[in-house]
Amino acid sequence: MSRIHDVGGMEGFGAVDPYDDGEAFHADWEARVYALQAALLRRGVYRLDEFRDAIERLEPSVYLQTSYYARWLAAIEDLLDRKGVLERGWAGHG
Repeated sequence: MSRIHDVGGMEGFGAVDPYDDGEAFHADWEARVYALQAALLRRGVYRLDEFRDAIERLEPSVYLQTSYYARWLAAIEDLLDRKGVLERGWAGHG
């Protein structure tokens, strides 16, 4: 099944910017999301394939309008909710 993240062969996304600024993260919160994801994997809260699937299950409009680490955070929130670790809205998010 093809999902929105599978954009191979699709057009209309504009030119690819090959510039690499050398920065792994462009904001502190991105590094925190990365660390949170790594800790949750190490603790066995979910598996890497579950995390990838959670990203791929994002609504197409959400997937296309959010940044790389915002997708990670959305996937983490979804997995924590699905597994009963935290309920949605736990941090004022709806």
